[in-house]
Order: sequence, then structure tokens, then C-alpha cells
Amino acid sequence: MEENKKLFKSFGPSNFSVNNVMTVYVLTAIIFIAGLMSYLSMPSEAFPEIVTPEIYVGTPYPGNSPADIEKLISRPLEKEINGITGVDEINSTSVEGYSTIQVKFDFDVTPEDALRKVKDKVDAAMGKPDFPTDLPADPNVFELNISELMPMANINLSGEFSLDQLKDYAEYLEEEIENLNEISKVDIRGIDDKEVRVMIDNKKLESMKLGFRDIAGAIQNENMTISGGNLLVDGYRRNVRVVGEIRAIEELENIIIKSEKMQLVRLKDVAEVAFDEVERESYAREYGDAVVMLDVFKRPGENQIILSGKISDILDLAKDEYFPDNLSVTVTNDTSEQTQTQVADLENSIIFGMLLVVLVLMFFLGLRNALFVGIAIPLSMLMSFFILSAMSITLNTMVLFSLVLALGMLVDNGIVVVENIYRFMDEGYDKITAAKLGAGEVAMPIIASTATTLAAFVPLAFWPGIFGEFMKYLPITLITVLSSSLFVALVINPGLTSVLMKVEKEVIDKKKLTRNSLVLILVGAVIGYGAGILGLGNMFMYGGGFALIYGYGVLPATDWFQGKLLPKLEDLYTKFLTYALSGKRPIGFFLGTGALLIFSIVLLGITPPKTLFFPENMPNQAIVYVQMPIGTDIEETNEVCLDLEKRVMDIVREYNYTDEDGSLQNYMVESVIAQVGEGTSDPNAGPSMAKTPNKAKITVAFHKFSERVSPEGLRVNSSYVLNELRSSIQDFPGVTISVGKDSNGPPSGPPINIEISGDDYTQLVDVADGVRTFINNQSIAGIEELKLDVETGKPEMPIEVDRVKARALGLSSAQIGDAIRTALFGKEVSRFKDGEDDYPINIRMIDDYRYNMEDLMNQKITFRDAASGKIKQVPISAVAKAHKTSTFSSIKRKDLKRVISIQSNVLEGSNPTETVEAIKTSLQDYNIPNVVTLSFTGEQEEQAEQLSFLSRALLMAVFLIFLILVSQFNSASTPFIILVTVVFSLIGVFLGLVIFRMEFVIMMTMIGIISLAGIVV
Repeated sequence: MEENKKLFKSFGPSNFSVNNVMTVYVLTAIIFIAGLMSYLSMPSEAFPEIVTPEIYVGTPYPGNSPADIEKLISRPLEKEINGITGVDEINSTSVEGYSTIQVKFDFDVTPEDALRKVKDKVDAAMGKPDFPTDLPADPNVFELNISELMPMANINLSGEFSLDQLKDYAEYLEEEIENLNEISKVDIRGIDDKEVRVMIDNKKLESMKLGFRDIAGAIQNENMTISGGNLLVDGYRRNVRVVGEIRAIEELENIIIKSEKMQLVRLKDVAEVAFDEVERESYAREYGDAVVMLDVFKRPGENQIILSGKISDILDLAKDEYFPDNLSVTVTNDTSEQTQTQVADLENSIIFGMLLVVLVLMFFLGLRNALFVGIAIPLSMLMSFFILSAMSITLNTMVLFSLVLALGMLVDNGIVVVENIYRFMDEGYDKITAAKLGAGEVAMPIIASTATTLAAFVPLAFWPGIFGEFMKYLPITLITVLSSSLFVALVINPGLTSVLMKVEKEVIDKKKLTRNSLVLILVGAVIGYGAGILGLGNMFMYGGGFALIYGYGVLPATDWFQGKLLPKLEDLYTKFLTYALSGKRPIGFFLGTGALLIFSIVLLGITPPKTLFFPENMPNQAIVYVQMPIGTDIEETNEVCLDLEKRVMDIVREYNYTDEDGSLQNYMVESVIAQVGEGTSDPNAGPSMAKTPNKAKITVAFHKFSERVSPEGLRVNSSYVLNELRSSIQDFPGVTISVGKDSNGPPSGPPINIEISGDDYTQLVDVADGVRTFINNQSIAGIEELKLDVETGKPEMPIEVDRVKARALGLSSAQIGDAIRTALFGKEVSRFKDGEDDYPINIRMIDDYRYNMEDLMNQKITFRDAASGKIKQVPISAVAKAHKTSTFSSIKRKDLKRVISIQSNVLEGSNPTETVEAIKTSLQDYNIPNVVTLSFTGEQEEQAEQLSFLSRALLMAVFLIFLILVSQFNSASTPFIILVTVVFSLIGVFLGLVIFRMEFVIMMTMIGIISLAGIVV
């Protein structure tokens, strides 16, 4: 035996751990404590923080049509921005009064550099002589993190209170929550700011020979405080101020506009003054009842679970000390609950995985030795948590998925090392020698094996684009966990086994075991039910119960397995190998396996599986997006939303039941939240700074999956509820309604997205409408509703000025435009201060004249004639004409070309890829003008790009594995033989897809195949 030891290899780190066992104990304790602390302190969030070099430019220019916005704002800015190096894509949307430009950069450009470059180009464009100089504000250039598009929770306030009172309560919460460092912002919905409205009676104004400018000037001149400097008196300097700020609405009403021949004209003589809410910009409701809602947004990378607890503490304190008892405060759409569930599932998976590993290994190595391998799971995980935390990685969906995926792989190294040490001890070597020889003999093979597994994931670390930013946590986490498991197997396990491993057959005194177990159970019962310490009591009782099960069940089964079943299995395996490797049978088995591979490929071609981009998730939310024609007043949108809410509530009530206390409960739906106006845009379409009075959103949040059980014990799929909602709300003429669900991945665009680009926008609209009609006539299954992202019937009333007449009468186009805008839109002329708050003072016509086209055009512009010095009044209708027409709701551009998109969701249960392929096939017979380009983008474009990358990643993984095997065997032929197993492993993949009718999910199936390439070698 001593002579044979020279033939065995040794491994330095393993030898060190065996020779320094105390160091191993201390190191194990450090890993446990540091890992546990890192795990508890790691920020938890639903999705990983994705930092994208994506810049938005928002430019307001009220009163201009989409065509004017495109010409004056969007195109000049795009032209400048297009000159920046590293720009991948430029998208712009020009709507009435607002331009939005989205600039996507290559991912090798940092967001900071991208922001700086875009700001420089925007400044350059603003410096050009043809760029508008009368913008109400400079273009807003900003970067946006994807995680900031959706709030982490909604807080709803309701009760029998005035809106002012609810607003005060909401502002209190807003201030308290925004004081948390983890919070990005809090937006209040359902109530709007106030303003001082000066509503002018134009008839009275004209009779006094006054104009808007007279009123604006009077208010501006009276509502100000001016410093007069310092007055030196008796050696002291006193600051002199002329205090003229208006402190009350009555003061504003009594401002003198005109004084002539002792006749005073005050503001109240020609206008009504009111301190009231601005015109409504948002509504919010919960279960149909009006609420004031707070949208809470967290900063990227912050701990969502801890933050949710802090917000709960703020709410509890406010309820106890500040809010009245009858104020209802509810929290809905709290995404931290889903994160908490995922973390709990991970913890359960780790515990359950460890128990299964120990249970299986017990049959081969015994309980004590199985625990050496079982301990690799928590130690590897804790070590990984420490490393991931040091890398500032959060505990998010992708990290949790990767950790669960790694559970089955991280014990492999430990099993090989512990089993080999066990074999040496069984052969008669002492513990220390067996630990050194056992670990040393397999060290290089398991290092090579781990390296080949890691090599499969290394290419995924170079995943490009936004999906790469989302999925990069998969290879990072797997590489970290598997490397940690290798360290545990080669350093921790040899040290522990050199002291604690035994090979002698375990003999148990059953009488003593029974007595001790019953004592433990009795003590646990006394502690738990007598003293009321249930946790400690249960631990004692579970321990006693497990000891009985092990002594009377598991141990006898282990002895039977090792003594009788295992030898028979080994004998059968030996005979089969002997048979398979004799004569020409190896060639036959090889050809047979090859034939089985070909058969599986043919079978896959005959019955191809459905192809999906991302795995279908059971909805946690059903979201109804409502869009009225652009220009629709918010009150009209609100009425439609109320009708939709009634239909939604009819569906929701189907899942009501009465609990034991007689209270009405719902086992499917947690909340129904409706929003109108602000905050209703689809986040997948990016941020929108423009006002959206024509949009609404209804969010139906479902209970956690485990709670979706009817009183009869039936579990209901939330997809069924989503389909019910979709079918019940589609018959609203003139309203675009789409029903979606919460996303389980990065934004990829609509499942169906057809882009039609060209120069002539009118032609593009005609072609797009024709394509939509043609596809609808094909009756292709799976299409929810094809809709254009532009509307052609937006009403418009252009006013054309006769410049010759106007100049002859002493007027300019600017004066006419200013008069129309002030009368209709309003004009801020000053600010009214009320305590610490200040509010705008806006002047405009009273509504009776303001919304009457005849009164609007017949209003007289009052001014002093420069030649005669006399007051003149000229009706606008004398120098301008108005006519009604319609125009586009918006003009969209992509990479400096005009573009229109035809979009649709795919019905639940339908396959997006099959639906799009059917559309492509049908369009082969459709004639499209040569000057127009049609392309399929959105999710299908992303799907093709990701499939291409993953295919290249698979080839790169196989190449890296081959290099590692060549270095291990110092041979080129042997690695080729091993790599054949990678090819043959696809038999199981293909047959599994066919037999179980599973869907081929691009992201998950390809990652599984890549993982398989590393595992099977």
C-alpha cells in the first residue's frame, strides 16, 4: 500500500486543508457568516437593473400641429443627433405641441457619455437660426432606467373627504416616502394642482377698450416685491422693500386695469377670478370609487422587500398619529410580494435540494458521509452570495433562476471527491492519507469537468443588447456558484472528511434510540404547547420524529440497498458493458444511436413544436389599455373608462364568495385600479412626457398563485380570467382597447409589429390601412386587433392670416396668434403665493366664448395705433379665416425616415411565431409600392436576433469545451469522441419536445441545450 501511494497524484490545496483542519473549520465559519450576512443584506428586486445607453429628448411647443412639430423640432434635432458616433437607432414621435426623440446607442457607450453627446447636439441644434426661439422651455434631455418605468406599488387614499383634504394626506405621504433614500420619486394621481383663473368676459373687455395685454400688464406690475436697497439711518442700514405681492384673491380682483376721467376699471369688472383646480389631467379609482393615488418608484438596485417594509411602517405611523380613522389607505400592485415569494421559493429549493441529495447519497455512503456532500449546497450558495454581493448584484429574477438551475450541478464535484475518499478509506488507508489521495486523484479531472461546464456559459456573458444586459446574470451567477462548489469540494470537503468520515457499518441500539426520540418529542410538546414556544418545540419534535424514521425505516432500507440491490445493479451494468463492447457491437451501438438521432430529427420535422420567444407566464396582472382618438377631452375618456370598469367588475364578481365571518371576498382578484390621463401609457412603448387625456388604463391585480383557489378547492388559471376580460370589452366603437399582462422579461415590442416606411406620409397611411384591411380579410387566427399607431381623423382648425390686410390695419401674425392662444389655451402672467406654495395666474376667455368658434374669431384685438396714437379695435375675422379640416394624430420617424406601424397582441393560447408566419405568407400576394418598405419588427425581430446569437454561443461553447479537453488529454482524437456525446444528447431534447408536446422557447430551450453541452462531457 505504501508503494502504491507513490503512484497517486496529490493536490496542493487539498493537502493543505487536510494538514490544517482548524483552518478549514474557521474558513467554513467565515463562509457561513459572511455568506449569510451578504444574503440578508442583498437588495431584492423583481427584475435586474438594466442600465441602457438610451436617451430621450422631450421638447414642448404648444399650439403646433404634428407636421409643424416634425418640421421645426424633430427633424433638426434628429439631423444633429445622427452625427454622433455609436448611435444605433433614432426614433421620434411628433404630436400636437410635443416632440419626443428616443436615441438608442450601442452598449459599448456608457449612459453618461451618451447623455453628454446628445445634450451637446441639442444645444448645437438650438443655436441654428431656423430653430424656434419661443419655446416655453428648453428641450428636456434625460436617460431613463427601465426599472423606473413601472411603480413598485400604488398607495390609494379614499373616504368621505374633500379632494383638498385627500390631497393634503397624499402630500404628507409623498414627503415622508420621498425622504427614504431608496425612493426615486412619488407621483400623485387622481387630483391636480390649483391655479388662479382669470376668466375674461370678452364683450365687457372690448367695451372698455381693453385687451389681454392690458390685463396681463396690470397683474404683472402689481404682483411683485422690489428691493429698494439699503437706507443708512443713525449708523444702521435698513433694507428697503416695496411689498406689492398679492396675498388674497380679493386683492387680485380689485386691481385697477384702467383709470380714465376718474372712472376706474377693476379686474372684477371684466373678469371672474377663481382659485381652483386646473383643468383635470387625471382620474384614479379603486373598485370604481374615486381615490387619490400615489405611484411609488424606487431607485435601481435598492432592496425592494426592505423598502416595502419601510413604506408599511410609514403608513402605519400615519394611520396611528396623523390620519383620521375613517380614511381608507390601501396598497395595491405591490411588486415586492412577488419578489418575496421568489426568494422564499429559492430558500425552499435549497433546503429541499439538500435533503434530496443527502437522502440519495445515504443509500450509497451512509448518513454521515452523505452530509459531507449535502453541506456543499449551503456552503456553495453562501459563498456565491458573498461574491455576488461584492459585485453589487441584486437578488432578482434572473439570479434566483440561475441559483435554482445550479442546484443540481453544484453537488457533482462533492460527490466525486467524497466518494473517492470513501473508497480509499474502505481499502484500508487511514483518514488523512485517504483524504489526500482521494482528493488528489480526482482534482484535475473535476477541475477540467467544471471548466467544460463553465465554458458552456462563458459565451453567454458576451450577449449583446438589452437582452444581454438582462440575461448576463445567468452566466455570472452560474460561473460563481460552480466555482464555489469546486472550492468547497477540493478544500472544505477533504479537511472535514479527514477527521469526521467513517466507513464502519453504522449500528444503532434501537431501544436507546426509541427512548431518546420519545423524550425529545415529549420535551418538544411541553415547550411548544405548554410554554407556548412553538418554534423551539417543533424543532425538538421534528428531531425526535426524524430519528425514529431513520432508525426504523431509512437505515434498514440503506442496508438492504447496499447489501442486496446495489451489487445486482452493478453486476447487470458490468454484463451489459461486456456485451456492448465485445466484437463489432460497439459499431452497431454507435450506428444505432446515430439512427436514433436522425429519427428524432425527422420526427421533430414531422410534428414541429410551437416556437415561443420567452416562456408564457401565468398573468399576475391583466392590464386594459384604452386609447381614444387624439384630441378627446379627458371627461369623455373618463366616461368610457367608467363603462369599461363596470364590465370588468362584472367579470371580477364571478369570483366572489362569502367567508366564515360573512364578509365578501374574492379568491382571484386582489384589486382593480383605474387611471385616466396621466400615467396611463404602455411602459413597453417608452416614457411619454406629453399629456394623455385620451388614454386610460385599468389594472386587475390577481392574488398570489397559491391563493387562487375557489371555495370548492378548484384552482383557476388567471389566463382564463384575462381572456374573459378581453372578450367582454371589445365592442366600443371608435375606441382602441388592448388587454395585456405583466411582462416576465425585458421589453421586446408587440408580438405582431409591421413597419411601413417611406417619405410620403399620406401614402404610408393609405398603404398601412390597406395592409391592415387585407390581413383582417384573411381571418388569421390569434390576432387580437390590428391597429395603426397613427390616427388620420384628428380634427384641426387652421387659421390663415391675410398678411396684407393685417399689416394695413396695424396687426401682425404674432399679435393675432397671441390673442387666439391667450383666449383659448390661456397664458400664465404671474404667480400667486399661498404660504410655502405658489400657483400660476392664468388669463383666458370665459368658457361661453372660449369654445364658440364665432366668438373666438370675432374677438377684437385692442391696441394703440402707432401712427395716430389712438386706441384701435380690429376683429380677427377681418384679417383671418378659419376652416375645419383633419390631420394626422402624430408623425413617427425611425432612423430619419417616416414610419407607420401596424401592431397587435396575440390572443392568449395562440402562438405568436405561427401567427406572424401566417401573416407573412398571406402578404406574399399583396402588392406594395416600390417607394414603400415593409418589414416585420418588434418581438419577431428580437427573436431572430437572439436565436442567431444563441446558435453562435452554442458553437463557441463546443469549441471552448474541445480546447479544454485537448489540454486535459493532450490528444485531439479523444475530445472528438467525447464531443459525440454532446451531439447524441440532442436525442433526448428532440424526443422530449415531440413526446411531451412541449413548446420550443427560444430563450429557455437554447440556454438548456447550451447548458447540456457543458454537463454531458
